[in-house]
Amino acid sequence: MAEEVKVAILQQKLEDLKDIIVKIDDAIEKMSEVNSNVGKMLAVHEQRITKQEEIDNVLLAKIDKLRDKVDRDYDSIVSRVQAIEKRVWMAIGALACISFLMNNTQVIEILTPDNQSSIIEQRNFKA
Repeated sequence: MAEEVKVAILQQKLEDLKDIIVKIDDAIEKMSEVNSNVGKMLAVHEQRITKQEEIDNVLLAKIDKLRDKVDRDYDSIVSRVQAIEKRVWMAIGALACISFLMNNTQVIEILTPDNQSSIIEQRNFKA
């Protein structure tokens, strides 16, 4: 009878372990599903990251091209402004000279003497 009791106890323990084993199997199955889903999510995120890196590279290339174009345009505009500035200063100088000469007739008289014909006097030299 003691052996029957032991067998009965062992059977009861096995029955209790069956429920635990079933729960462990369910947990393992759910963990496998979660692992699979995480793997899929990681793959999707990896694709998104790769695609975003490609987009970033394209955008950076476009930004570089745009910066180069802006630099060229800036240099062109600067050279044009400098040329215009040079002409303006030349015009201001010319106007200042003309204004000075118009207002100072004495300077004009000095700079432009009267038209006098040159007269050569003849002298007789006796030796």
